[in-house]
Amino acid sequence: MNSYQSFPLDIAKGIKMLVLDVDGVLTEGHVTMTDNGDEIKNFNVRDGHGIKMLQRAGIEVAILTGRKSKVVAHRAADLGIQYLIQGSLRKADGLKDLCAQAGISPEDCAYMGDDVIDLPAMRQCRLKTAPLDAYKGVLKHAAWVSEYAGGHGAVRQLCEGLILANQAWDSILEQAYGVSAQDCGW
Repeated sequence: MNSYQSFPLDIAKGIKMLVLDVDGVLTEGHVTMTDNGDEIKNFNVRDGHGIKMLQRAGIEVAILTGRKSKVVAHRAADLGIQYLIQGSLRKADGLKDLCAQAGISPEDCAYMGDDVIDLPAMRQCRLKTAPLDAYKGVLKHAAWVSEYAGGHGAVRQLCEGLILANQAWDSILEQAYGVSAQDCGW
């Protein structure tokens, strides 16, 4: 069964916030450093559009990352993501802080992570997800795995699943673009 057919719509219904890791989820997991020490990351524009559609559906998006990067702050601002925690090596604590800021519980969250540092936070969330190329230990704990790798549409696919599960497809995609869920593989 492919990941579209296996998406846990029942678990995803009522999700209020999607929490995302950065490296390996929003990006391929590569970090390019210039001679000046500046960091370069590549973000997928379709993932970004998925985030914007999810926000229009009334679901918040948060970023929780173990690294600190100006690039991530710029991308979060570009996408209108107001909940951002960087440098969080204890992501369960970071998730607790994000939820307190948003006024929700981890049970109201979906989480996409790709490495062992994500597991403590993932375990607290209702919907645990991972990109196709996540670390084996993370794949073992994910309730759903995208058919796409990190930085290659995994976030977009998750956003669409959340939109569909929360009965916002018609107002967010069908009316705006004339695109049905079936047109997109759902």
